[in-house]
Amino acid sequence: MQFNKLMQDLLRGSLNRNTFRPWEIDLLLDIEGCNLRDANRREILRRYQKAVQRNVDRGSTSLLKLSEYLERNRVRRERRAAESGGAPVPAAVGRWDDDE
Repeated sequence: MQFNKLMQDLLRGSLNRNTFRPWEIDLLLDIEGCNLRDANRREILRRYQKAVQRNVDRGSTSLLKLSEYLERNRVRRERRAAESGGAPVPAAVGRWDDDE
């Protein structure tokens, strides 16, 4: 529940508080380290939030970091491209796949 609140604040573009839990700080630093472009930021964060929720629903006890989510999607895209015999789709052009 707290994760969703944090994500909603990020999606709105306003964090109107000055105290955070350690796990929130870890996630915020990870998100900042991913250097998301403004054009894709909202959509990527929205998909990331859904992927985390699915992991929690499946019983995961730790939160998936954005960097892990993006890496998993990159590997998935490359694997699909290799299986189909095509070249990998660059991340800037490719679709951010939901966690399937």
